[in-house]
This record gives sequence, structure tokens and C-alpha cells, in this order.
Amino acid sequence: MVKCSICGDKIQELFLEKIKGTIVRKPGTNKQYEICFQCQKKFGSKEELLAQIK
Repeated sequence: MVKCSICGDKIQELFLEKIKGTIVRKPGTNKQYEICFQCQKKFGSKEELLAQIK
């Protein structure tokens, strides 16, 4: 079970534990952030997604 880094909702998992959403990384770090499909639709670019992460 994975939670969205922006809204905190559960992210739906598909076949072979793939998530319905995306994974982004901050430049210069190896930290991964999982983003749900709804937040990905709201915030179009990678920069907007990274700005919203808590």
C-alpha cells in the first residue's frame, strides 16, 4: 500500500504492484515521491508536483 506524497490518499496498485500514478525525484537526491493520478492531473509539470510535496 502506497500513499500519495501530496494528498495522502492511497494509490491504486495495478498488476505486479505497479502504481496508478507516477514517481518523481528531487534533483540531486535519491528520494522518490509517489504521486496519485488525480494530483498528477491537477499539477501538470514536474516542477509543480515537487512544489506541492509536504
